[in-house]
Parts: sequence; C-alpha cells; structure tokens
Amino acid sequence: MNIVCFGAHPDDVEVHAGGTCAKWAQAGQRVLMVSMTNGDVGHHEMGGGPLARRRTAEAHRAAERAGVSGLLLDNHDGELEPTLALRKQVVEIIREWEADLVFTHRPNDYHPDHRYTSLVVQDAAFMVTVPHFCPRVPPLSKNPVFLFFMDSFRKRTPFRADLAVDVTDVMDVKWDMLDAMESQMYEWLPWLDQSLDSVPTDPARRREWLRKTWRPFFLEPAKFARHALEKWYGKKRAAKIRYAELFEICEYGHQPSDAELKRLFPFFPKRRA
Repeated sequence: MNIVCFGAHPDDVEVHAGGTCAKWAQAGQRVLMVSMTNGDVGHHEMGGGPLARRRTAEAHRAAERAGVSGLLLDNHDGELEPTLALRKQVVEIIREWEADLVFTHRPNDYHPDHRYTSLVVQDAAFMVTVPHFCPRVPPLSKNPVFLFFMDSFRKRTPFRADLAVDVTDVMDVKWDMLDAMESQMYEWLPWLDQSLDSVPTDPARRREWLRKTWRPFFLEPAKFARHALEKWYGKKRAAKIRYAELFEICEYGHQPSDAELKRLFPFFPKRRA
C-alpha cells in the first residue's frame, strides 16, 4: 500500500499520525510525510533560510527514525495560499506515490496554513483521477481514501472518530520522531507556552521532559474515542489501549467499507476481542 500524509508544517504529521505511519512502515507499506511549508517562521529567535534548513534536516531525521519518506515543499511558513499551482503539485504528488490513502488537516482550524493545506488536498481529491488535468503524470485509476487528522475544534462541525488506531506499541518510535524536532519540541513550542526555562539541556533529561510534558496530550485521544477503539479492537483489548491516533473519513474520494478499512489498516485485529 501507498500512504501520503499532508501536514502544513514539519511536525504536523508527526504529532497527529506519526505512530500510525510507523506501524505502516513496520508492516512493509510505503509512507510519505509531506510538509506543505518549509517552516521558516516557526521559531522565536531564528527564521528564514537558516530555520528552513534546520527544520528540513529535523523532518528528514524524524522520517528516517520511523522508516518512512519525507518531503518538504518550499513554501513560506504562514503564507500558504490555495492556488491552482499548489493544487497541481499536490495532485502530482498523490499520483506519483500511487496513493491508496491520503491524510490531511480538517478545514476548520486555528492556523491559516492548516486550513489551506486541507482545502488544497480536498480540491485535489477528485482531480487525481482526471486524465487531462496535470497530464504530465498519469491519473489514478481509483480514487484514494481521504482522511482527516484529529483536532478539538467544534465549529463548523466537531471531529468524528471514524477510525482509532492503537499506537501504544510504537510510542517509543513516536517519541523518537518528536525528539528529532528539536527546534519545535525543545525551543519554539515551550517558548509559546512560556515554559522554555523548564526544558533541560541534557539530551536524556530533555527527552524525558518531552515524554512527561506531552504524555497528557497523547493520552486524550484514547479516552475521547473509546467507542471507536471498541469497534475496531473489541471491548477487552480497547480497555487496555493507552495511546491512539484518530482519523475522520473525508466525504471526498473513495468511501470505504469496514472490510476495506481493515485491509487498508492491516494492524486492526482479524477478530475483535
């Protein structure tokens, strides 16, 4: 199988779907994590080209730790627009990867780059099958399944957990991926949260700080979507799941049956406990 995840910035896919990407990679599937921007303003001290190069290196290091591929598009952070040129670029990426599954943000989000990433990917959902649109790359014979990452926004509509993936067994990989994002996890985000002084300088202590700080955030999805976990894993197993990543099926693209989803997510158990 071929999976493409579109995030607006380097770290978006890692946070929202890093564990699921790692599970696919471990199952021998091809995974591409795409950042629609180069992240060149996501820091309180540095910016521009030096920050873009730093975040590119971090994103590739995170992808390598998960056993997946990474791609960063050279668009300025905070300036993303849903242009025709960008739509064509997304269509070509999906076609070249021969995607079975495509993930992105939901359209209602606090960040304009997140919103426009979502819009562009949704605009590409039908066009990937149209032969004379972007004819340089052959169209897909079957429309992929498009899915949204989880978020907590309630307007216009709240997130619906159609799929819940147990990532408890790959959280060490996910922590590794986030640890690679040093400029974000240990500098920019703590600065935004006014907790920068609490970040240790020692790498081992810093990684433990990361786990302690982010653990509550990553424990919430399993609590929120217990019903979805029970659907896919059964009540007995679902009760033991601590960490989960949640996804909503987009109305655009192929609409899969539960049987198809079990094939596309091969780590769901064959029989529910």
